[in-house]
Amino acid sequence: MIFGKYINKYYLKNAPILILGLAALILVDYFQLFIPELYRMVINGMNGDPVLVNGQAAVFDMEFLLDQVCRPMIITIIVMVVGRFLWRVCFFGSAIRVVTDLRTCMFAHSKELSQEYYQVNKVGNLMSLYTNDLDTVQECFGDGVLMFFDALTLGLLALYKMWRMDVRLTMLALIPALMMFLIGTLMSRVMTRRWEERQQAFSDLSDFAQENFSGIAVIKAFVKELKELLAFRKLNKENEEINVTYTKIATLLEVLVTLFVESVICVILGYGGWLVYRGQFNAGQLVEYIGYFEAIVWPIM
Repeated sequence: MIFGKYINKYYLKNAPILILGLAALILVDYFQLFIPELYRMVINGMNGDPVLVNGQAAVFDMEFLLDQVCRPMIITIIVMVVGRFLWRVCFFGSAIRVVTDLRTCMFAHSKELSQEYYQVNKVGNLMSLYTNDLDTVQECFGDGVLMFFDALTLGLLALYKMWRMDVRLTMLALIPALMMFLIGTLMSRVMTRRWEERQQAFSDLSDFAQENFSGIAVIKAFVKELKELLAFRKLNKENEEINVTYTKIATLLEVLVTLFVESVICVILGYGGWLVYRGQFNAGQLVEYIGYFEAIVWPIM
């Protein structure tokens, strides 16, 4: 998510649609957490363990499967399909409208600027604002809002259910998660700096190309084609190196996130398996717990 003097008004302008999308997102997250409970009942029933529904033991038969598993699963799927379609339209549609409005305002303002402004500010920088920067605003306003609220609501609900199932196992699972959060925070600062370098490299490359197109007659007159070609190749090489570096950091962050997520799963399987061995957990409860954890990490994977 992004905030600022010129962007906050768009949150207020699109508030009704965003609230509708947020309500759909919360509803989807709430119903999504029913799925691990259904898995637990099916696994316990197949293993001969007690099947509990609202704290009461039930007989695991075909009628139970139809009433307590299949019907809730169908309802959950319908709610998730409709809800996801709704929040996609609300969030991503709002992002497109915001960028369209920003682009219109920027273009109208650009027409009113003096020639002295364009002599000081190069065309490549303006092209970067109209392309990469606006695309980033759209991603932040759409995907950023979605991931923030999805991780917040789904994470808190799943963490609450995990905490109720076993406090010690949840605390052990949170240790690698906290390490992942700290490393991700540090690397995000590095990625922000590299992203700014990418923008500047794109701006410089666009400036150089625009100047060459504008002064092509002069370049030909003084036979400077080879010199300009070598300079253009050097800028492309620098742009390539900066983008490759940014991609390496992004890939490293993705690998670290996957590593920590898998390490948490190993902790859950190790300690959870020990609880199953001692009889404090059963196989269905362990699968349910893993389902809640996967719901937490799903928004960031």
